Amino acid sequence: MSTRIRTILVIALGLMMATSIGCGGGGSSSDSGTPPPAGSALPARMLSWEAPTSYVDTTAMNPVTDLDRFEIHVNETGAFTDADAPMAEVTAVDPATRTLTTSFNLANLSPHVTVGPKYYVSLRAVALTGLKSDYSQPVSFSF
Repeated sequence: MSTRIRTILVIALGLMMATSIGCGGGGSSSDSGTPPPAGSALPARMLSWEAPTSYVDTTAMNPVTDLDRFEIHVNETGAFTDADAPMAEVTAVDPATRTLTTSFNLANLSPHVTVGPKYYVSLRAVALTGLKSDYSQPVSFSF
């Protein structure tokens, strides 16, 4: 696939510009700064984004009909390459409700992520044709 097609196709994933990571959930989590006991669940850290509505060349797109999934890439450096495998994938559209997926709980990446290290996360949108966007701007999080 040519770089030009890939760049044109998918999406100035400036969608991560609207990304926020924060505590979710309610109840009692490790909000006190004390790490959870070994073997317990990680506290919620919600990654949220806005679905793209246009391609890089400004052609309008309908994310409900044009997108297949979002790839979630996580590492400790913040540098991502085409050779990196995603740590998780989520469907772009919930098949039951036909609504766009716009969030993911990073705690679901356990045991691949743990309490302590600073991680970086970046998204890629994947079209139904298989073409992938560039990586979004990485944002950091930790547990």
